[in-house]
Amino acid sequence: MKVMLVCSTGGHFQAMQNLYPFWRNHQRIWVTFYSENTKTTLNAETVYWAWSPTNRNLVNLIRNVYLAWQILSQETPHLVISTGAGVAVPFLILAKLLGSQTVFIESITRVRQLSLSARLALPFLDTLYVHWPQLQARYPKAEMIGF
Repeated sequence: MKVMLVCSTGGHFQAMQNLYPFWRNHQRIWVTFYSENTKTTLNAETVYWAWSPTNRNLVNLIRNVYLAWQILSQETPHLVISTGAGVAVPFLILAKLLGSQTVFIESITRVRQLSLSARLALPFLDTLYVHWPQLQARYPKAEMIGF
């Protein structure tokens, strides 16, 4: 299975790294931001560098929509997974429209309300994972993974 892993740097990138037992046995493509950490960690991986910052930056949002369209059309992943944040939105929406399965894993820091990224992508998600029962109660279609 071809998997696209989409995430910001920092904690979102670390959360995706923690999913190594899942993605290690799949053909994979990374989309994240360029940093010394991501460059070093993903040295042997297929990586596309997205535009940052994404929060409230309309120019970079447009650039990432175009980037998402190019990469998704070229790579045609079976599954797109994101641990957040803003960079995930254009990739998850376009991935769903192009026929890929989509998964968003909400940050463990979100206890009572989904992140803006999750709320924007929610109509285009096949699966939403949350860590807290309060959040699952608010979004009954979410699946609880705990921590």
